[in-house]
Amino acid sequence: MKRYLEEKFGLTETGAKGLLKGSWSFFFYYFSFVPPLLIVFSFVERSLAGKNLNPWEYFVYLVIGAVIMYVITNMNYKITYNETYKEAANLRIDLADSFRKIPLSYFSKHDVSDLAQTIMADVSAMEHALAHALGNCIGFIFYFTMVSVFMLLTNIPLALSVILPILGAIIFLFLSKKKQLQIRKKHYITLRKISEELQSAIEMNQVIQSYGLKEKIKNQIRRLLKESERLQWKSEVTAIVPMTLANHMGTLSIGITIAVGIKLLEQGQITLLYLIGFTIAAAKISLALGGLLSYIGEIFYIDARVRRIREIRNQKVKEGKKGTFKDFTIQLNHVSFAYEKGFPVIEDITFTAKEKEVTALVGPSGCGKTTILRLISKLYDVDTGEIIIGGENIKKVDGEDLFQHISIVFQEVTLFNTSVMENIRIGNLSASDEEVIEVAKKAGCHSFIKELPNRYETLIGENGIRLSGGERQRISIARALLKDAPIIILDEITASLDIENEVKIQDSLKNLLKDKTVIIISHRLKSIENADKIVVLNQGRVDHIGKHEDLMLASKLYGNMIEKSVLTEKFEY
Repeated sequence: MKRYLEEKFGLTETGAKGLLKGSWSFFFYYFSFVPPLLIVFSFVERSLAGKNLNPWEYFVYLVIGAVIMYVITNMNYKITYNETYKEAANLRIDLADSFRKIPLSYFSKHDVSDLAQTIMADVSAMEHALAHALGNCIGFIFYFTMVSVFMLLTNIPLALSVILPILGAIIFLFLSKKKQLQIRKKHYITLRKISEELQSAIEMNQVIQSYGLKEKIKNQIRRLLKESERLQWKSEVTAIVPMTLANHMGTLSIGITIAVGIKLLEQGQITLLYLIGFTIAAAKISLALGGLLSYIGEIFYIDARVRRIREIRNQKVKEGKKGTFKDFTIQLNHVSFAYEKGFPVIEDITFTAKEKEVTALVGPSGCGKTTILRLISKLYDVDTGEIIIGGENIKKVDGEDLFQHISIVFQEVTLFNTSVMENIRIGNLSASDEEVIEVAKKAGCHSFIKELPNRYETLIGENGIRLSGGERQRISIARALLKDAPIIILDEITASLDIENEVKIQDSLKNLLKDKTVIIISHRLKSIENADKIVVLNQGRVDHIGKHEDLMLASKLYGNMIEKSVLTEKFEY
């Protein structure tokens, strides 16, 4: 049962256990109404039989029953909500852990706002369902099954009068399930599109303003909001019509029970007490059914969200063993990779980046340079071929273990909304303030940091929005240098820097990259002419490999790139 709940509703193991606890607490909650009814029945039976009554005795019983009801209700409330909030936290942590483990390729195919909505909005919907619907429904099923068996053992015709309309109402509601889920899914997808459009509008605000796209974007969002409203109405109508009809079907149990009971009473097959008892049972179960139907509707509502949560949690994760690298020479053997199947970015790439050497990757835009760096750092896994570091096939090495040996500075800089000091310290969390400052000086950061309002304690905003592009890049470089890993990967690290700071960084790199395995991409070909090895790429394949002088003679493509680079430097506006 626990395993079924875990898979059916995308819960954690703890959440499934908590849901079972909540379900049993709801069972006892429903069952707590039985003892007071039995006391009333006993009172009526003795009254009809003309027996002597002791009102105080029944008053004491009722007080005890009321206390039991209070205790069980309080227990039900505490168990349900405690387990609900615990599972909401567990689900978010579990999803975040899944994001950490699944391959980066997953994120390139899914919008960030979609993932954020899953971890926040979808889990919130699950939280509400756990608190009100799921445990209540399961608890009612236990309760209804037990009461039905008891009624069938007591009197079959009256029991069927109560049970059949209730079952018919539930079955009728489930017959509308497919249609409800279709509309709910469309609405869910539209809400996701709205979230994506809003996030895009906020992130691209500067472009929207400068190109006069305000009305166009506003109209796009407005159309999506109207579509969402239309689907919301449609989903509510699709849900409320069968729910209302099912509720009316459920209330028929009261009338049918009374009609059948009167006939049986006239035939002398039951007593008046039986008729009253079954009528009260029908009324009680019918009343509970009204709430149950809305809870079933809520379970239908969360279906798309449960599927989304399950999809993320069931994604194949990156696995591997701890690496035992004998050195940090990197070998690519016949490596091929495609972001989308059928559209290869690189094909049959083979070269070696030796330890204590600088290997440069050059080639036209889109030839696969950055992709190779991502594969070496295991942000993506190769489709075919293998990448060997120090004798280890990195596909079999744990990603987190591999990352400990690699410092990366990519073209796209990512900074956190915290202080400059903490952004650099990410490279080595145990580094002292003095070590952070020292590496900042070597990366050319210190000069602008000391001009900030709070120097190294200045908050730089989301993704370093309060800094210039060059300043953000230099902090990213300082972070990588602080890590001091044996493998250093640099992708266009000077793309956003002015000449003065580029010279400073290049001077510091001469010492900092000493005795490391260095792979670098730079659009300024002058800066890589002295590299130990240059790999020229063209349309995802290796064109030539060698030193600058050799390539000038052997590679027509490399010669053309050098020529264009010289012309670019001579260009005047």
